[in-house]
Amino acid sequence: MDRIRVVGGQPLHGIIRISGAKNAALPLMIASLLTDETLTLENVPRLADVNMLVRILGNHGVDYTLKGKRPGEELQSGQTVDLRAEHIVDTTAPYDLVSRMRASFWVIAPLLARMGACKVSLPGGCAIGTRPVDFLLMVLERLGATIAIENGYAIAKAPRGLRGAEISFPKVTVGGTHTALMAAALADGRTTVLNAAREPEIVDLADCLNKMGARITGAGTETIEIDGVAKLHGARHSVLPDRIEAGTYAMAVAMTGGDVMLEGARADLLSGAFEALQQAGARLDASDEGLRVRRNGNGISPVDISTAPFPGFPTDLQAQFMALMTRASGASRITETIFENRFMHVGELSRFGAKIRLDGDAAIVDGVPKLQGAPVMATDLRASVSLVIAALAAEGETMVNRVYHLDRGFEHLEHKLGQCGAVVERISGHG
Repeated sequence: MDRIRVVGGQPLHGIIRISGAKNAALPLMIASLLTDETLTLENVPRLADVNMLVRILGNHGVDYTLKGKRPGEELQSGQTVDLRAEHIVDTTAPYDLVSRMRASFWVIAPLLARMGACKVSLPGGCAIGTRPVDFLLMVLERLGATIAIENGYAIAKAPRGLRGAEISFPKVTVGGTHTALMAAALADGRTTVLNAAREPEIVDLADCLNKMGARITGAGTETIEIDGVAKLHGARHSVLPDRIEAGTYAMAVAMTGGDVMLEGARADLLSGAFEALQQAGARLDASDEGLRVRRNGNGISPVDISTAPFPGFPTDLQAQFMALMTRASGASRITETIFENRFMHVGELSRFGAKIRLDGDAAIVDGVPKLQGAPVMATDLRASVSLVIAALAAEGETMVNRVYHLDRGFEHLEHKLGQCGAVVERISGHG
């Protein structure tokens, strides 16, 4: 099992190219099931989750071709993936595949919309909370499907096809909104989605579906309207840049000091995190090239944040921001409103000498003058990268274990940090 070794204390200077967004790429890949023509996706990140989803889609009969750069050029651009679901050979998504990646449950929408029936395993538990699929199933039922839960599987049927309807979410749900877009694209009539998620990844999916012939308006607002069409066709689409990766590296620069250009990053996608970083003392300058992040000389100021759906502070940057606040000159309060159990990194950050105490759905972080390197263990994707951020500023050596979590969401992490002056290396196996 791989580990990452970090020797802290080096400011970051240079350029980091921001990869395509994992949280956009996965639903875009799943949308390939909606058409029998080829969907070509550009700027797809090289991640374990992407590779897993390719295998899951292949199980349904999707032919795929990965076209990457030559070795040594991978850091310069994402890969291109051709997906063609000309013949769907299996409408069952088995537990052994769905349990490995929760997002793969979303295949239920295009399979049902195109084939009229499917059987998809419930995804099971998750380290950061239950993340129920109730809203996703509610969408399909509102569109006229019948859903039965049997032996851990959701069995969905709509033999006469799906019908447009009004869908009102009791709370904002990204997965539910993705499901509504894909299912309603082929439904008969108009679907109106109220209290829709406004995340950039929702807009990216809607843009791609529209290129495929869908009729979707309002994506990025609270109300989305979808006029169903009889058939979708192939298209070419480029995955938007990863705002979580950009925010993570911005926080790493704020933590260590230095000056880094995040090439391809878009400030408009960072919303609440952009403001919090500025309040903490980082200087951020947006341009056509990307986002330049600097912190030279001035200390880190404490900032209170509360996670919220877009355009609020992203829950996927909460752990990284907590790592930054461990070095702030004062106390900060970090409130998590999206997921329960998303403070598992607190114990590991404390191993660096951080002072953090929990208060219900909040963590109070008392900044300390210095952190000290320590052996730590990743518990989930975002928690693991928060440990890397802490390690970059800690005195001495840190060994981050269980980095397979990192590989699910960060492309070439050690190379990107290393080329900006960080002392970081991957150690393969148990040695």
